[in-house]
Amino acid sequence: MILRRPHPAWYVAAVAFVALVGAAGFRATPSVLLRPLHEEFGWSLGTISAAVSVNLLLYGLTAPFAAALMEKFGLRRVVAAALVLVSAGSGLTVFMTHSWQLVLCWGVLVGLGTGSMALAFVAVVANRWFVARRGLVVGVLTAGGAAGQLVFLPLLARLTGEYGWRVAALTVAAAALSVVPLVWWRLRDRPADLGVTAYGAGPDDLVPAPPAAPGGAARAALRALGQAARTRPFWLLAGGFAICGATTNGLVGTHFIPAAHDHGMTETTAAGLLALVGLFDIAGTIASGWLTDRVDSRWLLGGYYALRGLSLLVLPSLFAATAHPSMVVFILFYGLDWVATVPPTVALCREYFGASGAVVFGWVFASHQIGAALAATAAGLVRDRLGDYDAAWYGAGALALAASLLSLMLLAGRRRGNVGPAGPGIGVAFPAAPAAPAAIT
Repeated sequence: MILRRPHPAWYVAAVAFVALVGAAGFRATPSVLLRPLHEEFGWSLGTISAAVSVNLLLYGLTAPFAAALMEKFGLRRVVAAALVLVSAGSGLTVFMTHSWQLVLCWGVLVGLGTGSMALAFVAVVANRWFVARRGLVVGVLTAGGAAGQLVFLPLLARLTGEYGWRVAALTVAAAALSVVPLVWWRLRDRPADLGVTAYGAGPDDLVPAPPAAPGGAARAALRALGQAARTRPFWLLAGGFAICGATTNGLVGTHFIPAAHDHGMTETTAAGLLALVGLFDIAGTIASGWLTDRVDSRWLLGGYYALRGLSLLVLPSLFAATAHPSMVVFILFYGLDWVATVPPTVALCREYFGASGAVVFGWVFASHQIGAALAATAAGLVRDRLGDYDAAWYGAGALALAASLLSLMLLAGRRRGNVGPAGPGIGVAFPAAPAAPAAIT
């Protein structure tokens, strides 16, 4: 019996998954440390939430520029540098004494680092290395963030409870730094670097050469935004994804633990519930990737957002001092839907914007983080002013229902015949110039 070696694309995907898990450690940290920082320094939840908002905002705004930097400098260099930034930002928090230092470490350093390997990184890996199974690969890599949350949340909650928040912060710093050697050893930029074609590529599949970027990566990213902003699909996708960020990272990811604590639940128990969100998110996102290869992504997004909105409207009545069955059902359901929106959104960016799809998705993802940043700060202010989070949950539920409507509005363009099969490197919204045929690499 002859054993075939796996295609190199799977090794690249595996390393990308580990890197995303390493960076995800810090993504789990803010919700665990909100209360300890409030108690030690006396900073209001609004102030601490503002630092989280800076992190979320830079996490999103860095993504499109990082996608362009990956075109210019390569995946390996950008991802390795990003992990070092995450490690430095998390490690330096142990020396802070003022709230502006929290903004600098949590917000700026970690925001830039995690943003450089956000979901735009997932889109770049999937688009470069895979022709077949793209939706599944996007689902699996996106689940890397959820896996990081699953691995780190209970550990960080326990370390914080037994040894203090500084030990938890240093643990995240060490985890991010430990992934750098693996990234440098195994991650490669393109299939051609190893003398192979993308996984599933046939003899007739054309892989467009990366577009020339006069003026550097920043100009390439801004040019893609300028083109995309003139199209209706971009604004519908960006609007829905902004609400996606508000209802996940911004609200539930940041404020679920303190909200549960308000109702008498211990932080360790609440962190365990949030970790379960990560567990079920892995299954939900991979399943969503599988569905994206088979079902119209517009219908998928409409269904995901509608179900999320209805669940958020129910959440305020579920909080209690113990994790009763109804709350566990919510956690299971919300986990399955957490970032199930990513594979269909990546697929639609590729469909509408072709070879620029990864960079355009970076801008769509930036809207995700803008929504998350606004929600993180707004929910903290709601809690400070009203004494509970109920208004934040109800408002987020209504917004998610609106996102469902925005996604279904994309079907109107399909019925008018504006959507159809795109040629290699040719998006529906970005048609290829007749005089500049795609090159074969």
